Amino acid sequence: MVEVIKLDNGITVVMEKMPSVRSVSFGIFVKNGSRNENNKTNGISHFIEHLMFKGTKNRSAKQIADDMDSVGGQINAYTTKEYTCYYTKTLDTHFDMALDVLADMYFNSLFSDEDISKERNVIIEEINMYEDAPEEVGYDILQGAIWKGNSLSFPILGTEKSISGFDNVSIKNYYREHYRTDNTVLSVAGNFEKDKIIDEIKKYFGKFESLDKETILKNSVYEKPSYFKSDVKKEKDIEQLHLTMCFPGVKVGSDESYALAAVNTIFGGGMSSRLFQRIREERGLVYTVYSFSSNFSDSGIFGIYAALSPNHFNQVYELILNEISELKKEKITKEQLAKTKEQLKSNFILSLENSSSRSSNIGRSMLLLNKINEVDDIIEKVNGVSLENVENIIEKIFNLENMSISLVGRNIEKI
Repeated sequence: MVEVIKLDNGITVVMEKMPSVRSVSFGIFVKNGSRNENNKTNGISHFIEHLMFKGTKNRSAKQIADDMDSVGGQINAYTTKEYTCYYTKTLDTHFDMALDVLADMYFNSLFSDEDISKERNVIIEEINMYEDAPEEVGYDILQGAIWKGNSLSFPILGTEKSISGFDNVSIKNYYREHYRTDNTVLSVAGNFEKDKIIDEIKKYFGKFESLDKETILKNSVYEKPSYFKSDVKKEKDIEQLHLTMCFPGVKVGSDESYALAAVNTIFGGGMSSRLFQRIREERGLVYTVYSFSSNFSDSGIFGIYAALSPNHFNQVYELILNEISELKKEKITKEQLAKTKEQLKSNFILSLENSSSRSSNIGRSMLLLNKINEVDDIIEKVNGVSLENVENIIEKIFNLENMSISLVGRNIEKI
């Protein structure tokens, strides 16, 4: 059972007790990511995530790591297009250390010019690392084209040009405007005493003050993106050709997402899927081929990815289109849907059998949907997917007139 508590200052706390484990996972979810940025600030959300680990008024970067290591705990963070998460996992007897460290980072990070200069180099190396991952490059450049003119098109890491302009003043100003009580969710899952946990959280986070309402509204509203059908190419001196195909998808939390999850599983979501079996197993034309769904608060993408020899492009491209055509013509059977629903339920339930995945699930759900999707509710939603739901989502998603394509590889102008 998940409990939701609102602190007097507006911060939301979600808690799920798991008496059978000996760990506690704690997350700070902030509804701020690359989508909150502009051309000048692109990459600043991810930059701040890095700087949170570089030292506070009370701890050096090494002391942050040493304090967590001293209790055998884990600490990390990540940034997405729509939110940033900082999280820990410790034994239940060491939760107080995790809370103290994360709260110290959240409220007391220095953001010094020296650290900014050092971390800029680290992030440039991270950008270079992603440039060496053509799968990531293909999806990034396609999103840049699909969401053209909207902040959803921005890369999470920013660019070398954009991050070169960040300094102590711009970092602190952005942090003050975007790290607020109204867009922060604290998530706790594991073995804990409820009253003790609440008292500890209030001690650290209860005095956090919000900015004025006008500033909050200015930084809280997304401009709804328009989808632009796009074909983009990027030349890279690599052996394989990397193909990404995308269609407009569904937004996070949509009831349609359950039907789409079933379609994705059947079409390209695993080793038994149609794409994998027909293109890799039967034809041996690719090493990797799969489909995926990316969901945002007001939009989404359904995508297909394949890594292949440039010589096989025409065959693979036609086979993918054939599979789309077959999916639309040959209806999914009742038996196939029943099998897929069992697969989805099993994958979901097994993914939640530890405190860190539970904390992440309830924290993200509260932040993005302002509600908790309990396990039984999600299972009920999956069970409720009908053949009609599946047929409708297939017709909605697989409209070839809306298909966008990116190619990354060598001599791609000839393709």
